[in-house]
Amino acid sequence: MMNVVELEKLTREACGIIASVGEFIRGEIGKVGADMVEEKSLHSLVSYVDRGAEERLVRELGRLLPGATFLTEEETVETMQSPTQWIIDPLDGTTNFLHQLPVFAISVALQEEGQTVLGIVLEINRSELFYAWQGGGAYLNGKPIRVTATTDLENALLATGFPYYDYDQIANYLEALSVFMQVTRGIRRMGSAAVDLAYVACGRFDAFFEYSLHAWDVAAGALLVQEAGGHVSDFSGGDNYLFGGEIIASNLGVYNDVLRVLSESF
Repeated sequence: MMNVVELEKLTREACGIIASVGEFIRGEIGKVGADMVEEKSLHSLVSYVDRGAEERLVRELGRLLPGATFLTEEETVETMQSPTQWIIDPLDGTTNFLHQLPVFAISVALQEEGQTVLGIVLEINRSELFYAWQGGGAYLNGKPIRVTATTDLENALLATGFPYYDYDQIANYLEALSVFMQVTRGIRRMGSAAVDLAYVACGRFDAFFEYSLHAWDVAAGALLVQEAGGHVSDFSGGDNYLFGGEIIASNLGVYNDVLRVLSESF
């Protein structure tokens, strides 16, 4: 396992790569025509921008850690298992990007021996670079960030993501949503889980929950929240949030209340 000093150096080098790929994505805003967009599956869109960004990330991050493998959303590189693996979403919020709605991001995490040790989220429109490494805290554009100190739901602002392809649990989701609508300050749906998690980490949201997400959606942001003093779990309070398809990310003050509502609903 890399030590804290090695992780910090690697994180900063990876941040430079991600910032460069962010410039590529920013330069393509408004240039993607309808005939350039594919539907991979129900409501899951992809364009040459997603794939081009992923190829750049894989190439440059591969040079940083030649022995590492990759788990990526667009599968531009073969998924292989190894002790060290990059987990990449080259454009989280593709639908927002295609509609020129200003919430989309690059999400990159690194795992060693099954532990996430590095997480970076670049929100492209605001040029906000969130990053963290294991044991080193979480940062936004060089400044330390922390989760909120809110202790009751009535003062909490929550974030979520609407189901867009997996509707098997929609009744449970709507039940939880109904409760949260009535007992919180409000609920927001930004359209990018990576951004939602980064916003929990820096205190803009008090908590975030969603189901049917993938590892590349949440790996980086989950580490941001943890290193910013928050807690991350699945809807049962366990730690199967990376591959289990459900996640709660929260400050410590409202986590138990959010968990209670979701565990009762689901």
